[in-house]
Amino acid sequence: MAQAAQMNVLDISTPLRVEHDKKRRQFSIRLNGSHDRAVLLYEYVGKKTVDLQHTEVPEAYRGREIAKHLAKAAMDFVVEEDLKAHLTCWYIQKYVKENPHPHYLEHVLH
Repeated sequence: MAQAAQMNVLDISTPLRVEHDKKRRQFSIRLNGSHDRAVLLYEYVGKKTVDLQHTEVPEAYRGREIAKHLAKAAMDFVVEEDLKAHLTCWYIQKYVKENPHPHYLEHVLH
């Protein structure tokens, strides 16, 4: 009989840790210590302006608010570095709309 397919289940006892790779311009979360990663990609489009371009969570892990952790880390980075941000990624647009903190909104370019 064929082996049962391995289910991708997040271990809820392990907190999600967002890593920021400034050189590759991405935030990522390693999922269950595996090769699966959720990522948020950005680019500098000026000295103090970033474009938050794309968020991707592997399909097996979607619907578990993983992208929310990436979006928060990215927006916190924008605030901490006093940058302006274009929100190309639809998910980050949604995150900021659902979390309209003034310290986020004053950094968003429309």
